[in-house]
Amino acid sequence: MAGMRAVDPRVSYAELEQWPDDGRRYELYEGEPIVVPSPNIRHQIVVSNLHDLLREYAQNTHGLALVSPLDIVLSQYDVLQPDAVYFGPEKRGLLVLTEAAHAVPDLAVEVLSRSTELRDRGRKMTLLARYGLPEYWIVDPSAQIVEVYALAAGDLRLDRAYERDQAFDSPGLRGLRVRAGRMWLNCPGA
Repeated sequence: MAGMRAVDPRVSYAELEQWPDDGRRYELYEGEPIVVPSPNIRHQIVVSNLHDLLREYAQNTHGLALVSPLDIVLSQYDVLQPDAVYFGPEKRGLLVLTEAAHAVPDLAVEVLSRSTELRDRGRKMTLLARYGLPEYWIVDPSAQIVEVYALAAGDLRLDRAYERDQAFDSPGLRGLRVRAGRMWLNCPGA
């Protein structure tokens, strides 16, 4: 059909930035906008504990630990908001403090909730692996387990799962030793 132009149905990060603030958080998966639901209180306590742990490590390594909401712009059509991220000193140098993060973190962490578990274990993990995320943790507040994934041959593969009473060393972040139970400090019912 002469004179017809194909219209790209995908949403770019530049377009997303122009949307009016409706109070929602969005992620982009290959240009498909997905609403990120508001987390519950237990989730927030676990994220706060994670941030404390990663902030201490960041102070010792001159890195940077951050929590959501923060856009991690992997490409114009792939934008994620992990619950917590860590940027080592080299990656920290790539960040512009007045903008979204346009660098893949050294670690991304997701705290599971019923509404996001399938995406956190599926599309999000696949996308992060595609862009070379070296390490990914999935924290399950219900089971009180921390799953540690490391990048191998282009995929994030389970290194090991740790229960509340176990400690582990990060496979990729030298000197980061974690007691899994620290994630559930001050968490009622934990």
